[in-house]
Amino acid sequence: MLAVRLPEMLDDRLTALSEQTHRSKSFYVKQAIQDYLDEHEEHLLALSRLEKKNPRIDIEEMERRLDLED
Repeated sequence: MLAVRLPEMLDDRLTALSEQTHRSKSFYVKQAIQDYLDEHEEHLLALSRLEKKNPRIDIEEMERRLDLED
């Protein structure tokens, strides 16, 4: 079970669509998540693997490593 709070404007749009199409709001939320995962899942997993191999560093650390400190 997942509970999600939506901004009022988004919830209003979803409610209107649901009422006009006689489908549940859950139907559209599930479809939107499915579409998002279909589109982005591989990219997000690849990015995660890349970040594990090359952890992020802050700008100060990068300047230190590149000997760019003032």
